[in-house]
Amino acid sequence: MSRYDSALTVFSPDGHLFQVEYAQEAVKKGSTAVAVRGQDAVVLAVEKRALAKLQDARTVRKICSLDDHVCLAFAGLTADARVLVNKARVECQSHQLTVEDPVNVEYITRYIASVCQRYTQRSGARPFGVSFLIVGFDRGEVPRLYQTEPAGTYHEWKANATGRNAKTVREYLEKHYSSETTKSRDDVILLAIRALLEVVQSGTKTMELAVMEKGRPIQFLEPEEIGKYVQQIELAKEEEAKRKKSKKETA
Repeated sequence: MSRYDSALTVFSPDGHLFQVEYAQEAVKKGSTAVAVRGQDAVVLAVEKRALAKLQDARTVRKICSLDDHVCLAFAGLTADARVLVNKARVECQSHQLTVEDPVNVEYITRYIASVCQRYTQRSGARPFGVSFLIVGFDRGEVPRLYQTEPAGTYHEWKANATGRNAKTVREYLEKHYSSETTKSRDDVILLAIRALLEVVQSGTKTMELAVMEKGRPIQFLEPEEIGKYVQQIELAKEEEAKRKKSKKETA
């Protein structure tokens, strides 16, 4: 393997670009990020790691806004994400000035994916070790959710996760995502929190949430509001456990 993983532009005999695969491994070690698309709202939820006592929490955010109607969450290298976010913001403004229309979500996703792809075939550089979950509303007020990968690929999703333990979260979403569980704003928030709680400890200090609704800018939920949703989920779990226990006793 060592003969082929030192240079980005060299394929291994079995068709692998090892530097791109290493970038994907960097994503898997990042904080878990979840995105859920509802009928009228999209929600981003990210795992919040413990901060140093003197650190300013405002400077350690995994959710960023690209435009009034587009935002994203990421997993992977924060510095790489910052560079791509800045490029995407400039592209959003450039598109607005040139076309006199805001970008649609797929356009800016494709732009980010194209930048990532260029860095997979350029010598003297390395791939971006970051994966984005990009959400927003197109002009027709249609909610969108896309994911980008370090290789430069992107796909549209109804709900997805990236980062550490993404597989566990994705399996939960596959089991519980439906039109019934994503009707309202609260339904989408609850589903995103439940999915994230599969891999993080319960509590307001372990997660960060942002909601985007039709015609409204991104809204970050306060810890107190997140706490109410977490408490609601824990009460529902306790009631379910009591029902199961009573059924066993009657049986």
